[in-house]
Amino acid sequence: MGKTTVKKTTTNTKSSAKTTSKATKTTKTATTVADEKKPIVTISGGMLKRMFLGAYNLLDKNKEYINSMNVFPVPDGDTGLNMSLTFRSAVAEVENVGSTNIVELTEGIARGALKGARGNSGVITSQILKGMMSVIGKNHTNGQITTRVFAAAMTEGARTAYAAVTVPKEGTILTVIRVMAEESEKIARSTSDFVTYLQKVIDAGEVILAKTPDMLPVLKKAGVVDSGGRGLITIFMGLLATLEGNLEIKELKNENDTQVFRDTADEVAEIEDISQIEFAYCTEFFVVNIKKTTTMASIDKFRMRLMELGDSVICVGDLTMVKVHVHTNTPNLALGAALELGEITKIKIENMLEQNRELRNNRNIPDKEQGMVQVATGEGICNLLRDLGVDFVIKGGQTSNPSAEEIATACDRVHAKTVFVFPNNKNITLAAMNAQSLTKKNIVIIPTKSVCEGISAAIAFSPESSVEENTQTFLQTMENVVSASVTYAVRDTKMDNLDIKKGDTIGLDEKAIIAKGKNPNEVAIKLCEILYKDTMGSITIYFGEDVKESDAQTVAEKIQNKFPMVDVTVVDGGQNIYYYVIALE
Repeated sequence: MGKTTVKKTTTNTKSSAKTTSKATKTTKTATTVADEKKPIVTISGGMLKRMFLGAYNLLDKNKEYINSMNVFPVPDGDTGLNMSLTFRSAVAEVENVGSTNIVELTEGIARGALKGARGNSGVITSQILKGMMSVIGKNHTNGQITTRVFAAAMTEGARTAYAAVTVPKEGTILTVIRVMAEESEKIARSTSDFVTYLQKVIDAGEVILAKTPDMLPVLKKAGVVDSGGRGLITIFMGLLATLEGNLEIKELKNENDTQVFRDTADEVAEIEDISQIEFAYCTEFFVVNIKKTTTMASIDKFRMRLMELGDSVICVGDLTMVKVHVHTNTPNLALGAALELGEITKIKIENMLEQNRELRNNRNIPDKEQGMVQVATGEGICNLLRDLGVDFVIKGGQTSNPSAEEIATACDRVHAKTVFVFPNNKNITLAAMNAQSLTKKNIVIIPTKSVCEGISAAIAFSPESSVEENTQTFLQTMENVVSASVTYAVRDTKMDNLDIKKGDTIGLDEKAIIAKGKNPNEVAIKLCEILYKDTMGSITIYFGEDVKESDAQTVAEKIQNKFPMVDVTVVDGGQNIYYYVIALE
C-alpha cells in the first residue's frame, strides 16, 4: 500500500503581486533634440547612446502592458519584465562608457545585453542587439551612422536571433524582427532621413505584429498579439521618440542597477600576497546633480586628485553624472573632493584586505570533479535542493528569470571541474546556454523544464559516475517525471475547451492549461486525476506560501484515497505564484 508523509522545511512567507498597466504615452519635453524641419541623415555616437536610454525608458514604462499579452505557456506574463531587465543591463553597461565612440558604445550594448539577458524574450532581444551592434560598430563613417547602415544592422540582428533559437517559432518576436529588417532594407534605399525611416520601419512592424495571431492559434484564442513583438516595437518607438525629442529621458536610478565596474572580488582574487595591497579600500560612487559651476576641467582636476589619493582610478561621465572608482586608504578624502562637483550617491566602500583573506581561504578548497547549480524559488524547495547536494541554488523561476551572468557567476562559485546547470524552466535554458561563454568552467546544461525534474535529477546524481554517465542518467530521469502546477490567471483567455477569466484558479502540465476550478485544492486533485498513469509509483506535492499545511494534507489524503498503491508525499515548498507544484513519477 502507498503511504502519505509530510516533509517540513522552512518557509519564507513573502507575497508577490502582479499589476497590469496600460501603455504609457510619451511626453513632449521642453528640450528638442532634433529639428523637425531638417532631415536627420546621420546619427552620432552621442545620439545613439541617448536613443538607447530613451528606448529603455519607454520599454520599462510599458513592461506591465507587454506582460499582459504574454499567454505562453500560461497567462502569468513576464515578457515585458524580461525584456526590460535585459535592455536595462545593456544601458547600464553603456552608461559606464565614458566616451561617445561608436565602437565602444556598440560593444558595451552587446556585452551588457548578453550579461543581463533573462528568459527567452530577453535572450532573443540580446541576440538582436548583438547582431545589430556588430554591424554598426564596423560600418559607421567617421562616427556617423546612416539609415543604410542601420538597416544592414537590423538584418544581422534578425539573423543572429534566429541562429540562437534551436527551433524558431514564427508568430513571435523572431518574425517581427525579420520582417522589420526586410522592410528596413527597402526603406533605407528610398530615404536617408532617420525620422521617416524609423517611422516606416515601425509601421511595417505593426503590420506583421497584427498578423501574429494568424500564425499562433494560442494568440488568436487569447485575443492578443505576440508580447515579444510588441516589446520590440516599443523599443523602436523609444528610439524614434528620443530622436524627435518627444520622450522624457530619465537616468538609471534603481538599487538594482547592473554593476558597472569590475567586481571587487575579481580584483582581489588576482592578488596572491596580501602585502601587495597598497590601498585597502575599494571605493565606488556616483556624482549627480552636478553644480552649475562645475566644468569638464573641474572633472579632470578631480580625476587627478583621485590619482593622488590611490590607484585603479576610473572617473568617467559628463556634466550630468560622473561615475567614480578608486582604491584608496582615505575614502573620506575622495568623497570630500567629489562633493565639490555635486551630490554623491550609491556609495560602496569595501575592505579589500578582508576580502582577500576570505578568498585565499576559499582557494584552499580543492575542486571536486562534478557539482550542480539549479534555479528554483521557494525557501522550502531551495533548502531541499541544498539537502540533496546542489552546490548553488539561484533564486528565480517563471516570473523572475536569472540572467546569463548570474548563472555564470553561480557556476564560478562552485568548487568543481564540471558544473551541471539545471534551468528548471524552458524560459531560462537559453540564458543558461549563453552563460557558457561567460565562464571558464566546463558547464553542462541539463534542459530541465520544471523544478520537479531538477529535484529528481539531484536525487539521481552519483559523484562516482563520469560526467557522461550522469548526463545520461539526468536525461532519463527527466523522462520519468510528469510536472504539474496550480496557479491563477492574470488575464482572460481561452485554451482548448477552457474559458478562463482573470483570477481563475488554473492547473497546468508542462505544455498547457488543462484544468480550472473554484480553488487550488480542487484543481490540484483534478490535475492528478488527469495526469496519473498506472506505471507511476509516487506523487510529491509541494505547497506554496499561500497554502495552509492542513489544506495540503487534505489534498494529499484525497489523492491517496484515489490512488492507494501510490506513495504521496507533502513538502512545504514555500514558493510564490504557484499554490501547488506536483511531481508524478
